Formats: sequence, C-alpha cells, structure tokens
Amino acid sequence: MRKFVKHISLLLVLMSVIGGLSMGSAIAQDMVPIRLQLQWVAQSQFAGYYAALAEGYYAEEGLDVTILEGAVEIVPQQVVASGGAEFGIAWVPKVLASREEGADLVNIAQVFQRSGTLEVSFVDKDITSVEDFRGKKIGTWGFGNEHELFAAMRAVGIDPENPDDVTIVQQPFDMSLLLNGELDAAEAMTYNEYAQVLEQVNPDTGELYQPEDLNVINFNDVGTAMLQDHVFVDASWLAAEGNEDIAVKFLRATFRGWAFCRDNFDACVETVLENGPTLGEGHMRWQLNEINKLVWPSPAGIGVMDEELWAQTVAISLEGQVITEEPTEGAYRSDLATAAIESLTTDFPDLDLTGESYEPIEVEITPGGE
Repeated sequence: MRKFVKHISLLLVLMSVIGGLSMGSAIAQDMVPIRLQLQWVAQSQFAGYYAALAEGYYAEEGLDVTILEGAVEIVPQQVVASGGAEFGIAWVPKVLASREEGADLVNIAQVFQRSGTLEVSFVDKDITSVEDFRGKKIGTWGFGNEHELFAAMRAVGIDPENPDDVTIVQQPFDMSLLLNGELDAAEAMTYNEYAQVLEQVNPDTGELYQPEDLNVINFNDVGTAMLQDHVFVDASWLAAEGNEDIAVKFLRATFRGWAFCRDNFDACVETVLENGPTLGEGHMRWQLNEINKLVWPSPAGIGVMDEELWAQTVAISLEGQVITEEPTEGAYRSDLATAAIESLTTDFPDLDLTGESYEPIEVEITPGGE
C-alpha cells in the first residue's frame, strides 16, 4: 500500500512539473518577439530601453524584446524599412530624408524633447557666438549631423560651402582635433564629446579641464536645434492587425524605463554598464545625467511631439536641403504615445510622465571617464 501511495505521489509530482512546463511554454509562446534597432552601441543614450528590458517592463506587456546595437555601417531606417526590426531609434531629419527617399517610416514617440548638439572651443579662440565662426576652422562629423551648425551659420551670413567664409573640417567622432589644436571649434554632444574634453588633463595646469576653459554654443539657444532621438516604425507594419496595440505596449514599457532612469539613477547606470561595458562608469554617469535633461521635462507627456520644434526641424531640413519638400501627412503621430500615457496613468497613478519637477543631479567628472 505504501509503495502504491508513493508511486501515486511521484506521478502527481511529475504531472505537476510537466503541467508547469507546458504552462511556461504556453506563456513563452504568447510573448511577442520584438526587435529594437539602436543607432549606436549600448550606452546611457539608450538607457530607458535597457532599463525597460532589465526591469521586466517589456515582459509585463507580453513583449520579448531584443535590443540590436548600432554601428557606423548600420542605418536604423534601412533596418526597420527592410523588416530587420519592428522599432528603430534615430534623429528626426535622418528619418525625414529616408521618407523622402521612399521609406514609409513613422515617428510614434519623440523621446528627446530638445537637441544635445553643441559647438565647443577653448576660451583663447574667443568664439562666443556663431558670427565668430567666420574665418575659423570649424569641425563637424557630417553624416547628417551638420545641419544645426550649417543652418546657424547661414542665419548670420556665413556660407559653410564657401572656404572664404569658413573652413569646415570633418572631424572623427571624438575631440582629438580640438585637443591637439587642429580645430578652432568642434562639434560635440552634451552627453558625450563635451565630457570627453573635461575628462582630459590640461597640460598647462596638470589638472582636468574645467568648464570655464571652454566656450560652448548650444543650438537650442541659437534657434536652429533639431529634434533627435525618437521611436519610429514602418507604416505598413503599424497598419497590420494588432500592431498598433503592440506599439502602445512597447511605448508603455519604454516610458516606464525612462522614468526609472530619472528616478533610479545609480541602478540605471549599472544596467547600462552591464549591457555596454566599453565606456567607463564616470562617463556613463555624466551621459545619463545629460540624457535625462533631453527627455525631462516633457510638458505634454513623454513621447508627445512638440509641434513648434517639429516645424523648426522641418524648416531647417528644407533650408539645408536634407529634404526638398514638406514631409507628407503621417510623418509623425502622437496618438499612440498619448494612449500609452493615459493607460499608464490609470495603472500607475503615481508614475510621473511629464517630469515637471525634474532636477538634474551633480555628476563628478572622472579622469578618462573611468
């Protein structure tokens, strides 16, 4: 009798295990596989997406998300348009150019509410305004990153294509030419290359460079800033049955990820470093602090388009011949981001999705960004 009961017990345990495995398999099968194509390698610029993945926010929405890193040779617009990823991240003017070339891409969430582009020079160059670029060696990365700079120069009568006005130098994606004196001013992002200068030792003092050693021109202040990182999809994919719902779920999780990085700074940096250990912790802390400034505050809610900045971006894109005509209808839509915000507000009433009271923290610059 005992043997019989023992066998029955073992059988019940096995059935339970098998049932659990079957249920787990069913749950796994119900997860929707999603790919997100970044425009560069893993770093704090994309912290919100990595946080949403690490904190399980995508999984809670039933999404099995794979984040694809970018590289010089990878164009997110091409990847998404060809079906290599459902979602992509890129700057707005680059996607506008791709749309005009035939890719039917749609901006569904404008995550960065402002531009992070700067032009940086040492104070001894006495470059304090765009007008001071005349006759100087001015650096830019090119590859579509020059439009804010060129529009600013044209606005003050400097033709970037006329070497008698200014010498334009294509710089590498670092600040080496500025540091070695080959440039009078160099293009930089608030969250990356600007910090690269501050992380270096000033040979005249033996200490790290200080902000007062530099003059910085911010294109938000100049008035030629263009919208940058946003989430986009292919219009035909979005039109397929059920995909708008998937897009809203993706945005819900993504917005929670960005809010997490605002409110849980140290944990977010750790997540980024776990996914992209190439850059030092000091640099990643600086970068996340600056990235948060680009996202927050989001007055209408994270991801919702600022129509005035959209119009400014389009105008500069036209002026700089990034595009030759106004974008066609449907180039962006905010209804999906709004739907995500509204549902999150219901589900998580304490979740701040505007960042109205957001204040950046103080981040210490470390030698070499370590």
